[in-house]
Amino acid sequence: MTSELPAPKMRGVSDAEQPSYLQPYQRAVKRHGAAFSALLWASPKTQRQRFEALVKMQDPTGLVVLDLGCGRADLLDFMIDRGTTPKRYIGVEGVAELADAAQAKGRPNARIIKADFVREPRRLSTAAADVVYCSGALNTIDADEFYLAIKNAFDSCRRAFVFNFLCSPLLAGVTYLRWYERRDVVKFARTLTQDVEHLDGYIEGDCTIAIRKQGAGE
Repeated sequence: MTSELPAPKMRGVSDAEQPSYLQPYQRAVKRHGAAFSALLWASPKTQRQRFEALVKMQDPTGLVVLDLGCGRADLLDFMIDRGTTPKRYIGVEGVAELADAAQAKGRPNARIIKADFVREPRRLSTAAADVVYCSGALNTIDADEFYLAIKNAFDSCRRAFVFNFLCSPLLAGVTYLRWYERRDVVKFARTLTQDVEHLDGYIEGDCTIAIRKQGAGE
């Protein structure tokens, strides 16, 4: 999704009752609708740089891809434009307006699920994805949910989970953003698998990590 996360108010739930990690996106959607501004990326350039890091770490071509916090499915657009089209794309998006915008694109072999992947991890395993991607959708989540979401995503994939996150306070300039030390995230990832790779330098203060099932794809 965005430089951070999505998700809407569920029926009968007030803004105050929603998880705190969803509220910034709901407020942005109320202000901007399903426009780019609602994704909370700094710019299309930084969105693209994060997407480039994701596909560099794991080529999606011909695979079943699950995109957590997919927003308007901009990652799928990027993959297609880049010539790395997946076999099938499943996006999970908690903000109804953004999910509707993704669905309205009418991309072939694409399915959009309206759900909060943090609270509904069962949605991940039912996708039967080769690769799970998450771009920015972890940046508003507190530590316990952050690490649990990583584990759930990795458990659900056949090959790899690739995600980016804020790794210093440099880009976490507003109160709802969270950042995590790269070494701590890598250490946790190595409790899940020894096949862990990280990439930084594409944006100062951001990091992308790929955690792979050992022997997958061989």
